[in-house]
Amino acid sequence: MIKKSVTVIFIFFCFFGFSQKIINKNIESEILETTRNVKIYLPQGYEKDSIKNYPLAVVFDAEYLLDAYIGNSVLFAAKDKAPKQIIVGISMSKTRKKDTYFDVNTGNLTADNIAFYQFVKDEVIFYMESNFRTSPFISLVGEGTSANLITHYLSENKPFINSYICINPTFSDFVGQQFQSYNLQKFLKEDNTFYLYTNNASSFSSKKQTKISELQNGLASLELKNFNVINDTIKTSSSVSAISEAIPRALTNVFEIYSAISKDEFNKNIKDLSPIDAIAYLENKYLEIEFLFGSNLGIRERDIYAVEKIVIEKENGDHLREFGRMILKLFPTSPLGDYYIGRYYESGKQIKKALKQYKIGYGKMDPTDPNSDAFYENILRLGGM
Repeated sequence: MIKKSVTVIFIFFCFFGFSQKIINKNIESEILETTRNVKIYLPQGYEKDSIKNYPLAVVFDAEYLLDAYIGNSVLFAAKDKAPKQIIVGISMSKTRKKDTYFDVNTGNLTADNIAFYQFVKDEVIFYMESNFRTSPFISLVGEGTSANLITHYLSENKPFINSYICINPTFSDFVGQQFQSYNLQKFLKEDNTFYLYTNNASSFSSKKQTKISELQNGLASLELKNFNVINDTIKTSSSVSAISEAIPRALTNVFEIYSAISKDEFNKNIKDLSPIDAIAYLENKYLEIEFLFGSNLGIRERDIYAVEKIVIEKENGDHLREFGRMILKLFPTSPLGDYYIGRYYESGKQIKKALKQYKIGYGKMDPTDPNSDAFYENILRLGGM
């Protein structure tokens, strides 16, 4: 209970922090033949950095989901668990079924639902990509019937959404047939990464729980390397509390690749790799972060150290030079790349080359850095040889 209260308090204070960054925009929609208001959140630092791009999140049901999603996104970014995001919130029409529902007899979207679908795709996303520095990574976030509508974007022949976050989804009786028609195998043809999050909850009616459970069981059998299915079940007494839990749980999974290497990630994906494969894994992780999220992080030192032991202890440390070169490629201002190359040369008795590399690395360091002494000791030690 205390932990939940702390989270709520943190997000409460975040609301004050981002309240001045909300832009109200009226979009004249040719598709809906009316004007719709959207609320746009720009992350801290957006105005100062004219080059950096940010993932785009489109949040349906903005009247109650937007603040919660923004608050969680601020928290995750502050904890280096996710990139900062540009977020646009769309409030539903007063006649909710006009935007997000379905024909109960077929499960298909109604004509009004299709129009709203196209409005989001062709007008809201187009406006955001045309006017703000968005990266290629797009998330759709919705609850209830909006979550159902989001799944219909899976039917696009050319997928353009990366993460489908479906909270407390209200599905038709035909949802299984609909998913079969989406031909999810097509995602394998895409050089990209995709996520589908759905949650069940103990607070739902037994009929709704059964419907979601059947879909999740079917999705669990999918084996698509770039299409990540997150089947979640939340034990809670109300649908409202399920929403508050679902958002951070979805973000944890959707932005898993962005986070520093965790113990679970190391044990699952890295520990049994050869040095060459471990180096490639680390390089690809950061190249994918930059491509998907527009975040050029360089490379986190803790991730370098996570792979270091494999490179040093396996195969006699013969791949230290490749390790150092990879680090310099991603993070040229880091002295660690020079250190590992220097260590490679030193192990091969190429003292002049090792000394040169250590000097280059030392020249990049702040004299107040406690690690600079170790670099200098290497220089003194080899310089006396």
